[in-house]
Amino acid sequence: MSPIVNRRDLDFHLFEVEALDDLFKHDRYAEHDRATVTAIIDTAQQIAETYYQPCAARLDANEPGFDGERVVLISEVAEALGAYADAGFFSAGFDEELGGFQLPAIVTNAVAGIFSAANLGVANYHFLTIAAAHMLAEFGTDTQKQLYLGPMLEGRCFGTMCLSEPQAGSSLSDITTRAVPTDADHFLIRGSKMWISGGDHEISENIVHMVLAKVPGGPPGVKGISLFIVPKYRVNPDGTTGPKNNVALAGLNHKMGQRGTTNTLLNFGEQGECHGFLVGELHQGLRYMFHMMNEARVGVGLSAAMCGLAGFLCSLQYAQERAQGRPVAQKDPSTPQTAIIRHADIRRLLFSQKASVEGAMSLIFHCCALLDQEKMATTPEARREAKLLLDILTPIAKSWPSEFCLEANKHAIQILGGYGYTREFPVERLYRDNRLNLIHEGTHGIQGLDLLGRKVDMQNGAALDLLIGQMMKDIRRAATRDALQDFSKELTDMVGQLKATTRTLMACDDIERRLANATLYLDAFGHVVIAWMWLRQANVATVALQCEDKSETAFYRGKLQTCRYFFRYELPRVSVWTRLLESLDDTCVGAGPEIFA
Repeated sequence: MSPIVNRRDLDFHLFEVEALDDLFKHDRYAEHDRATVTAIIDTAQQIAETYYQPCAARLDANEPGFDGERVVLISEVAEALGAYADAGFFSAGFDEELGGFQLPAIVTNAVAGIFSAANLGVANYHFLTIAAAHMLAEFGTDTQKQLYLGPMLEGRCFGTMCLSEPQAGSSLSDITTRAVPTDADHFLIRGSKMWISGGDHEISENIVHMVLAKVPGGPPGVKGISLFIVPKYRVNPDGTTGPKNNVALAGLNHKMGQRGTTNTLLNFGEQGECHGFLVGELHQGLRYMFHMMNEARVGVGLSAAMCGLAGFLCSLQYAQERAQGRPVAQKDPSTPQTAIIRHADIRRLLFSQKASVEGAMSLIFHCCALLDQEKMATTPEARREAKLLLDILTPIAKSWPSEFCLEANKHAIQILGGYGYTREFPVERLYRDNRLNLIHEGTHGIQGLDLLGRKVDMQNGAALDLLIGQMMKDIRRAATRDALQDFSKELTDMVGQLKATTRTLMACDDIERRLANATLYLDAFGHVVIAWMWLRQANVATVALQCEDKSETAFYRGKLQTCRYFFRYELPRVSVWTRLLESLDDTCVGAGPEIFA
């Protein structure tokens, strides 16, 4: 089996659970079929295993440096990204009129996941570029698309998102970067941005920074934020590269993981004019940036799931091959040692990884399917429902894989024992790489505030009601199958607990107390959603096991057994979390800072 992807499981998610074949009946995707998708994924796997995965450890050990004039990266990074560009993957998900392949989002994300599992440090460069390109395709002018979008889709120019600042962090209302209007077609940008992934390098011809800034005289706080294209090099009207745009590298951040991706502090306009070009309307920058941010949040969840998958595959192979100890009932030391996968606690650790990784993948691909449904919708109501579901699931899709697939990486290290803690195997690197996913594109705590403070109550609770309605359809379907009736009842009970807890929290007039434990609410909500994802997989597996073809019995039984594991070992935690939440406990919000002195 490949060390970065389980193709049988990927096909299960794409074609059996999400019914990808049905998309090809729609005019938008009629040019594609299962054969073309399979060929595309084959190509992605071949490039990832040839160019990305072999250099992952070397890149981790030789992170980007600054030689006084430029950022230096090992040569394999440019080779890998060149192969990615040559295959056309930068433009794969974009409309044909823009030069893309117009692939469904679920397919482009399946491809992206393979590269993330192989080498996240390299994959981040195209992940950020594609997200920036989608935003530009949505809100940029025709001229901006010609000058910047085209080269990005060809892989000649890369993109970034520049939000945070040293003094502001995640508090975007406190940013101080300024954009001063001129009589020309540009603004003068001045300020600093921190934690900019891909912010400086020599891999591409140009870097297109998407920068949040405030125009003097605008509204205070986030209402006064606008969005600007700020290229590293200015671009001439004919598309050729012009002089430097006074975007200066002030420093490289040295990270625990994802070391292959440059992470920078950038100064804009420090030593001369820095030209920025307004995207869309003034003071609408946060809305535009969140188009990119929401895509990035689902992408972060995908990266987390795929780091978890790579760790799971490594520890599974190790557990199958490593002989150590004997069955607990066998006391004769003269008998052969057994593979450690025969030990129950090793199987528990494998189950935990499989449940988290494949549950998270199911959620990510379902979010991608909703994005495709939104694009294919033929009525405003269908489009509205797909968007509502995607909106409420996005904080879960970002946060749950980041938290629990990191836990999966921890279990992979545990299975390998001392070897897992060394660089001889990739699991310690995968853990370090995955740890960032809890932080960037909105921390775990911020996702909890977003879910409880905004999403569950938006449009008078319409998104939550719609989501629960979708869950109940699959729960009722499971109730008709003997093997799944217990799971159906248990999930019904947990959905009821989640609804009751939500009502209690929303009825609390003290907003600080209501949101004090928003992160626990996020975890409880996420566990219910992942249980739903496992019930959806179990519904498919149950039907498949009734077919005459018995060649894949073990695969489908594995799905049912892992569903059982999640419902027995993980789902009960929701009751503990909801009890605490319903009590409106104020232990944390009521504690003064002085008690930690």
